[in-house]
Amino acid sequence: MPALLAEDLLNEMIPPLKGTDSAGKAARWLDEFHVAQLPVLDNRHYRGLVTESDLADFDDPETLLSELPLGFGDAYVRPDQHFYRVMELAIENKIQLVPVVDERHEYAGVVTIADALAAFGQQPAGGQGGIIVLTMEERDYSLTQISRYVEENNAKVISALVAQDEVDPQRIRLTLKLNTDNLTRITATLERFGYVVTAQFSGTAAPNEDEQERYDALLRYLSV
Repeated sequence: MPALLAEDLLNEMIPPLKGTDSAGKAARWLDEFHVAQLPVLDNRHYRGLVTESDLADFDDPETLLSELPLGFGDAYVRPDQHFYRVMELAIENKIQLVPVVDERHEYAGVVTIADALAAFGQQPAGGQGGIIVLTMEERDYSLTQISRYVEENNAKVISALVAQDEVDPQRIRLTLKLNTDNLTRITATLERFGYVVTAQFSGTAAPNEDEQERYDALLRYLSV
């Protein structure tokens, strides 16, 4: 199965808003499309996401979105990025949808977390599986060594994706799909050997205390 990219998962049903649209229109669209955020554009360029909490601060429904201090201006993916990155970004920012923006910063569409999770579920695996995202210095990357640590915890790496870390170009990001939902011992082993775990997702396993907030967010995404 070929890798699924962000551009393969664009949701054509969720429209963007413009800076010239009103807060009242944004509130109606959030309700109509059953989402907690919507992208706002300025001449086809992505500006940020308007959220329910943003609108709660403004009593006047005629307030233009261009007057609102929008967040999540950096929360987007490129069309050619893997859908694992969509999931990672949604989890990190606790957002329900992730904008897709090209190299000219022009808006291409959005991918919802539900669509990304559906794509995740369609990938071949020996079970429900889970995802772990690591960052490391490039010189520390050895998939053979990392796989050995995983296998020592009675699991296997089903697929792996290596990409440059967007935050630190001197580091790389490794996204692993595993054939187990039980990630606690695996992440503990990897961290013991110096790897930084930046995100993880367990499909069916009950989360430990540290994962609870992220797991609850994912359940909210799935319930929309």
